[in-house]
Amino acid sequence: MTKEITILSGKGGSGKTTVTGALAALGKNTVLVDADVDAPDLHLLLQPRIRRSTAFYGSKKAKVIAADCIHCGLCVGACRFDAIAPGEPPEISPIFCEGCGMCYRICPVEAIAFAEARTGEWYVSDTAYGPMVHARLDPAQGNSGKLVSLIRDEGRKIAAANQAEFILTDGPPGIGCPVIASLAGTGFVLIVTEPTLAGEHDLRRLAELLALFKIPAGLCINKWDLNPEMTARMEAAGRDLDMHAAGRIRFDLTTVQAQLQGRTVMDYPTSPAAADIEALWKNVEQFRENG
Repeated sequence: MTKEITILSGKGGSGKTTVTGALAALGKNTVLVDADVDAPDLHLLLQPRIRRSTAFYGSKKAKVIAADCIHCGLCVGACRFDAIAPGEPPEISPIFCEGCGMCYRICPVEAIAFAEARTGEWYVSDTAYGPMVHARLDPAQGNSGKLVSLIRDEGRKIAAANQAEFILTDGPPGIGCPVIASLAGTGFVLIVTEPTLAGEHDLRRLAELLALFKIPAGLCINKWDLNPEMTARMEAAGRDLDMHAAGRIRFDLTTVQAQLQGRTVMDYPTSPAAADIEALWKNVEQFRENG
């Protein structure tokens, strides 16, 4: 049975995608999902070759039918998002329109169309480490959680067809809607964080969310040697929050070099970070097998 592992951080910039890319290089028979649809970056490391692209219609948008408009101005006053500029006819901004449909419902002559709008695109690609499903939400568009759910479902279909051993999901930062969508149905969460006060705060927020889903989690401290005391403090907090100690990763400039080259740190197998991530992967595999 395919096991799903989701990598989360609680915040951006903690090294989550770097770790995901490295784990992808270590895994066998893997399906990869980049669930950060607002600002995806796993493709920068894995260099996917797009096999299929599909438009995403995540919400409805309103548009004035100029020929039918009687210029009454009711829609302008009814829009609480200030998305409609007065005029003859009024003009609806597709960026500010939240798709609530109030203008559509209030128009006395049905001069406003309300239809599904393209708000992004999702892809099925090939990488050196297995199939990858990823997406990009258009700027200022919502329903990122819906798009995350869609690409995760596609990842499961590909995993079933390939009899994949597991699905590795690079989750979004934070604890909001797209993170919740990336958690549904996953079997194990790997939290990648840094030894800072902000990292500790976000770890606790994420732990509260995971407790609601009752998903087992492992904790990985990235750049742990920059603040050993905080690392020990956060690992102690992790134990109190019923998290496995999954591993530590040293600060290593090789990681930066790999990112600049569009490669994973496992392409530099003699580097300290590569050795640490290999040990991390063995622990994650053990948790997966025991789960």
